[in-house]
Amino acid sequence: MIRDPISPTLFQRRIYGTVGLAALVGLYLLVGLTVHDPWRGDDARYFGPVLELLRGESWLFPQLAGEPLTDYPPLYFWTAASFAWLGSAVLPVHGGARLASAFFVALAIYFVARTAEALHGRPARTPAALLALGALGLVLHAHETQPLLAVFAMLALTLRGLAEVPQRPLVGALKAGLGSALAFLAGGLGGLLITAPLLPLALLLGTECRSPRASGALLLGLCLALTLAAIWPLVLHLHQPGLFLRWLGAEWSRLAGPQLALGDIPRLLELLGWFLWPLWPIALWALWRERRRLTALPALLPLQSAVLVLGWRVLSGDLSQSGALLMVPAAALLAAGGVPTLRRGAANAFDWFALMSLALFGVLVWLAWTAQALGWPPGLARHVARNAPDFVLPGGSFQLLAGSAISLLWIVLVWRLPRSLSRAPANWAIGLTMLWCLAVVLLMPWFDHGRSYRTVAGSLAIAVAGERSEDPGACIATTGLSDALRSSLDYFAGLRTQRVEGGATPCTLLLVHTEGRSELRALAPEWKPVWEFRRGAGKRQESFRLLRRTPS
Repeated sequence: MIRDPISPTLFQRRIYGTVGLAALVGLYLLVGLTVHDPWRGDDARYFGPVLELLRGESWLFPQLAGEPLTDYPPLYFWTAASFAWLGSAVLPVHGGARLASAFFVALAIYFVARTAEALHGRPARTPAALLALGALGLVLHAHETQPLLAVFAMLALTLRGLAEVPQRPLVGALKAGLGSALAFLAGGLGGLLITAPLLPLALLLGTECRSPRASGALLLGLCLALTLAAIWPLVLHLHQPGLFLRWLGAEWSRLAGPQLALGDIPRLLELLGWFLWPLWPIALWALWRERRRLTALPALLPLQSAVLVLGWRVLSGDLSQSGALLMVPAAALLAAGGVPTLRRGAANAFDWFALMSLALFGVLVWLAWTAQALGWPPGLARHVARNAPDFVLPGGSFQLLAGSAISLLWIVLVWRLPRSLSRAPANWAIGLTMLWCLAVVLLMPWFDHGRSYRTVAGSLAIAVAGERSEDPGACIATTGLSDALRSSLDYFAGLRTQRVEGGATPCTLLLVHTEGRSELRALAPEWKPVWEFRRGAGKRQESFRLLRRTPS
């Protein structure tokens, strides 16, 4: 049997057109985005600077609960605060702020699709968008307050500009320069280091970028990137030199700090393996097919981007899941070029794998819901009750009807999907979107109950109010409180804590947070507990204690 690639005529068949694709992206991004509280982790942590902006306390440098936060420059926080302000009439503040995440992800998918069109032709545009949308690790980060999404979008803009250089040198180079400058404003030196070198590398290695016009345009674009990138640090230095030095020190520590050890590489590869599924197998196939043309822009550009992102992760010692977002544009562009050359058997296998695996996960979501609503299966129901004994499932009938409608719509969409080279990526993207919608409808109350600090903050606020009735000026000291918890206390209860310095504090109240089976550290005998709150069980148990200093 001769194993030819899929017929090129199939590549011309459209999958629901531009309107259908836009509706799919909108459904993916907006469902579940605004309905849940800030969750522990990055979602609550990076909502803190947005809250500060809305209160008018800090616009030039991000701050969290009154303290500088040096993780990222302010581009994402400015955007999130703008969306929160515009949507304040109909959305909670945290829900409006998260619209910035949808905005940047939509921009990234658009730029990836247009870059694929410039590199591989118009038929590659839809597969590139579907593959970028379908990256397995994107789904959770796209629905949280995540500044790296702004870097993700600006990296995609830089690649879009460079892909345009052979046809429109000046316009493409200026787009790339603007994308690199905005990547710096979104991600600091890391954002600049994964974008700005792409311009000279394209000039030195890309066969399509060696004409005099393209060379001059790329140099101009690089100058534009460096000039625009210098504006924010310069303004910060003029207005708040202390914060500028603090930010510069944090950036330098990331560059000069511990790098990834050789033993960490398998963990990084494991992370990228599931995060970029199913993009990386098709991307590797595309690289193999183009192994004799790696200096051509369609392979060179995404390959350079991937090398720069991986280099930055190794240099900065970054093993976080969110850092893998920056690999999505390169993987999607390579995979979009490999889709038309897939063997028929490989394409069919990908198609069936998408259907079967996502359908299986859909069944698991239904089982998780029946364990909460009906107590079946018994083992899973006992696990749910043990981890959240005070959880009460709201709106069971509505969830049943909405979940059934989503499942039925999923089946209809898959059944009516036309045969095309975009069929397998479309099945995966549609299935992942429907699975996310199903999880939001059936399981969002459960996750919100366990990952939000609203209840904790409300109970603590009552306890603090009682203590302050006797001592109105009592401040709250903390030891090792996470940024996510500090942000949540500030948002839900208006409580700000002070760090313990040198093992001593002038505050008369002390808040201690422990996780898992950790025991409360020994404290001086004058600290007496006045409030305690526990939630979760086992390794996920969290304990909160408020102590008051009493005279010895």
